[in-house]
Amino acid sequence: QVQLVESGGGSVQAGGSLRLSCAASGYTVSTNYMGWFRQAPGKEREAVAAIYTRGGDSTYYADSVKGRFTISQGNAKNTVYLQMNSLKPEDSGMYYCAAANGGGTYFEPWRGERYNYWGQGTQVNVSS
Repeated sequence: QVQLVESGGGSVQAGGSLRLSCAASGYTVSTNYMGWFRQAPGKEREAVAAIYTRGGDSTYYADSVKGRFTISQGNAKNTVYLQMNSLKPEDSGMYYCAAANGGGTYFEPWRGERYNYWGQGTQVNVSS
């Protein structure tokens, strides 16, 4: 089992920045991808960003956050960050960290159903 704990959410004005953290514990050697998803009230969950955690620089970003958000791993490899800059009100929502055991060429990091473990979420509110 893998446990994920998110932190770093909060309230910020449009144009501001936040840095989310996701700390993984447990059997983390089984995971190959970690991702961030978000869900706003009344909307479906959507993928934000993902990173391959076994080396290299393979990342995925939703079109809506490209150029503004950056996903990265910590030195300890069991922590993933999401740096969010130039925040917009539409970025508001609950942000969830997820970890996946799958991988390979055909892995689709934007598909939530590919992930095996989920955190409890951290709330992000961006005011205009």
